[in-house]
Amino acid sequence: MDRAAIVEENFLRRVAAGDMPGGLPAAGPLGNADAVGLFHAQCLSRALDLQSRAMQSKRQGFYTIGSSGHEGLAAIAWALRPTDTAFLHYRDAAFQIARSMQVPGQNPAWDMLLSFACSSEDPISGGRHKVLGSKALNIPPQTSTIASHLPKAVGAAYAIGAAKRLKPEHMEFPEDSIVYCSFGDASANHSTAQGAFNAAGWAAYQSVPMPLLFCCEDNGIGISTKTPTGWIAANFQNRPGITYFHCNGLDIFETYRVAQQAADYVRSRRKPALLHVKTVRLYGHAGADVATSYLPKAEVEAQEANDPLLHTVRLLKEREAAAPSDCLKIYQDTRKRVARIAGEVVTRPHLKTASDVMASLIPPKRHCAPTNGPSEAARAEAFGSDLRTMGEPQIMSKLINWAMTDLMLTHPDIVMMGEDVGLKGGVYGVTQKLQQRFGADRMIDTLLDEQSILGLAIGMGQNGFTPMPEIQFLAYLHNAEDQIRGEAATLSFFSKGQFTNPMVLRIAGLGYQKGFGGHFHNDNSIAVLRDIPGVVLAIPSNGADAAKMLRECVRLARKEQRVVAFLEPIALYPMRDLHKDKDGGWMQTYPAPDETIALGEVGVDGDGTDLAIVTFGNGTYLSHQARKSLDAKGIKTRIIDLRWISPLPKEALTAAVVGCETVLIVDETRHSGGVAEALMAHFHEIGVARLARETSEDSFIATGPAYAATMPSAESIVAAALALVEGAR
Repeated sequence: MDRAAIVEENFLRRVAAGDMPGGLPAAGPLGNADAVGLFHAQCLSRALDLQSRAMQSKRQGFYTIGSSGHEGLAAIAWALRPTDTAFLHYRDAAFQIARSMQVPGQNPAWDMLLSFACSSEDPISGGRHKVLGSKALNIPPQTSTIASHLPKAVGAAYAIGAAKRLKPEHMEFPEDSIVYCSFGDASANHSTAQGAFNAAGWAAYQSVPMPLLFCCEDNGIGISTKTPTGWIAANFQNRPGITYFHCNGLDIFETYRVAQQAADYVRSRRKPALLHVKTVRLYGHAGADVATSYLPKAEVEAQEANDPLLHTVRLLKEREAAAPSDCLKIYQDTRKRVARIAGEVVTRPHLKTASDVMASLIPPKRHCAPTNGPSEAARAEAFGSDLRTMGEPQIMSKLINWAMTDLMLTHPDIVMMGEDVGLKGGVYGVTQKLQQRFGADRMIDTLLDEQSILGLAIGMGQNGFTPMPEIQFLAYLHNAEDQIRGEAATLSFFSKGQFTNPMVLRIAGLGYQKGFGGHFHNDNSIAVLRDIPGVVLAIPSNGADAAKMLRECVRLARKEQRVVAFLEPIALYPMRDLHKDKDGGWMQTYPAPDETIALGEVGVDGDGTDLAIVTFGNGTYLSHQARKSLDAKGIKTRIIDLRWISPLPKEALTAAVVGCETVLIVDETRHSGGVAEALMAHFHEIGVARLARETSEDSFIATGPAYAATMPSAESIVAAALALVEGAR
């Protein structure tokens, strides 16, 4: 017999017989009427779990992962305000149901069943996933099963205090709100979770406001791996900066009382706390998982005997709030109501086409108050002596710095965060003077944890800021790339654009640094950024382009709510010369603050028809060096600077190579999985007959004299171009 059926049969039989599990007497401030209301929420959560299984068995529902055993979380919702943003564990249906009871006009049974059925009318995901979430309830949808939502909860909590000081135009969170973030005991061990706990405690230790209530729902097991007895308590009771609370999640009276204490502590002190809630897990992990296949039957039955609904019936009887017969009727009526609603839900429409699915991949545009930019007086105060040199050619790093200064003057909602970005001014000096110009609130020196940096940006983006996180080196992104793939880029997709986290992620990267760092500081692997749907990837090749593209990236984030990655080639930061020492051939003057390069606009230099070199970043610089030799050999060349790597600007590329007999792609990323593969496919599809590519090897980058040995060079570009052009003649 299915364990879900056994649990229900036990509940019906034991309530009818008055056979309740033991426990402490009902105590605390939870009133009788509220307690009965929470039992309604618990019953609805249980009924939805059972209905989802019935729907899946008929192929009317998909992806069942239930909340049974965690119904006590309804009491925590009751202890919070519905304006407190909640990042929920996937077993928290009872929390969402109870919160919906605090907000008029909600129909949680209908909404959740639409989600189970993957109906396009599902109000949160539009049929894209079975997720908890609601805009009206301030519950962003979560698909995380490994606690990857914890870093952004830290960021959101930080954003409450920051918004109080900086007042972003699109602020979402009330100033007196807190952030709630729940997760399972198994997920507490994940490095992402540990980083979030550390970041929250690190901030609180320094008296940085951090109104964040973590909640660990401890059912003692993760899929089939048990959590050692006492591990969660031992892990959190004495963690610096985070105050520990504990309650029995099977007792809604105790849970409400302790949750209220924890929430009051966080709200009044603006400090983080962890609420450790003891729960049980019923039915196994998810779907077809059978707990008795890896746990002794007696152990499974002991968990089932502690059914939280049975405990609530006992407590309601003790408080004379409801008789067991009344509770039984509530349960049975709820089951019938859910079954009736499910019968209607399964007739509702579904997503059908690729365009249907992808409709929310790109966030909706939003209105931003117009601005004329900073006054001349404000610019003079911010730039100081730099104003006198703006008409002179400068290196890329200086022009990026000036562009960021103008952008931060124009848009007070821009906040930067990262390792060394403030006081030091960045490893390469790109953010020099910005903290002096705009203060530590807008130039945040973070702890050395990329997951926390990106989580801070995601959370602040949800509260109206335009975050510009910096990852110090491209190789460091790989420590935290799921914060972009699994969190930032999916939020609009799984919420039909109701929730967004715009940002401009600045990364120093690519190769060609002479004799420094090896693969940690020279990394030419960008496949992960190109592979994430909806993310814009920009790579400038010179300082003027960098300034103009960065302005467009900020526009995309602020007005179109996009997640943008701006990859800055480290080797080009200080580049002055092109062909010979002191020729100054790669320096540019600072473009006027209103000049931009639009998304998808490629750069075309020259009008030669013998050869088009399509490239980007360092490849553009090297191709300009190579063109001098090609010109001497009578090969008329144009250089096309891709600039925008994702989405690939196909129409602009097609137009840019018109009239060229041959196309050479120069790609400093790797031969396998590099940008050239997509470019080769595109040019082949539009009928370019003579194609070749010059790419980096599939290798890490070495330190020392061989720093560039695995990547294209001016000489190798010349050789590849000659072979291509001469083969076409």
